Amino acid sequence: MDDPPGARALSEPIIPGGLNATLVLLRHGESTAIVEGRFQGQLDTPLSPVGRRQAALAAARLARPQATPALSIPAGPPVEIVHSPLARTTETATLVAAAAAASNGFGREVPLRPDPRFAEIAQGEWEGRFAAEIVERWGDVLEAWHRRPTETWAPGGESLAAVDARIRPALRDALDRLVPHQRPPSTESSRFVGGRHVPGGPWSIIVAHDGSFKVVLLTLLDLPLERFWVFPFAVCGITIVEFVDGVPRLRAHNLTEHLAPLLEERAREISEERERLGAL
Repeated sequence: MDDPPGARALSEPIIPGGLNATLVLLRHGESTAIVEGRFQGQLDTPLSPVGRRQAALAAARLARPQATPALSIPAGPPVEIVHSPLARTTETATLVAAAAAASNGFGREVPLRPDPRFAEIAQGEWEGRFAAEIVERWGDVLEAWHRRPTETWAPGGESLAAVDARIRPALRDALDRLVPHQRPPSTESSRFVGGRHVPGGPWSIIVAHDGSFKVVLLTLLDLPLERFWVFPFAVCGITIVEFVDGVPRLRAHNLTEHLAPLLEERAREISEERERLGAL
């Protein structure tokens, strides 16, 4: 009998047993396609001028995680910055790496590692088209994509099952690369210092996209793909997942306070409209 839509085939565990580490998810900054109101998917669009400023603010925040209010991130530099190879994510990741290298607390360059498996969900015939055109020509498909995302997707685009199949091994690789950097178990566990949570173990950053990150978080938290629309990811929003003895904990989701200097009413309207339409 065929598996129901959204079901995942049995495979190797994603999270290494006993892992004590932290994973930071950072969505890219605003792209030129977002400004123009286009669906982008895997269209290789660069950051807009505002997007570059957003990425710089996010980079500065991650380079100084202990600044008030402190982020729940281990002390010291990340092991690596993994990123989708698309232009908007590559530029964002490069800015984060530069800020990390310039930080007095890190003292070394952080390696950048592109991984195409973290690329955005391909949106087929919708890529590059204005949102209004998609609503007019494919309104019924768009509505079904919102209601039944495991059964319907953009014409010529990727199914969530296909995205899940590439995300899972990419995540496993990223987490496996943290294992050699763990310290002895007695020093790995999270703790509270002065009433503040301080995670233990190594950490890494992944810079990717709204759609691919939705699948990443569902995968880590062992939630069904049908819950695809549950987690929003704002441009340059920060999400933190901590692993304690191999068990994931969502410590923070979609933090955007570092973007306060750029928050404007129109920017919020654009973000809310894209979320409503399902533009990735």
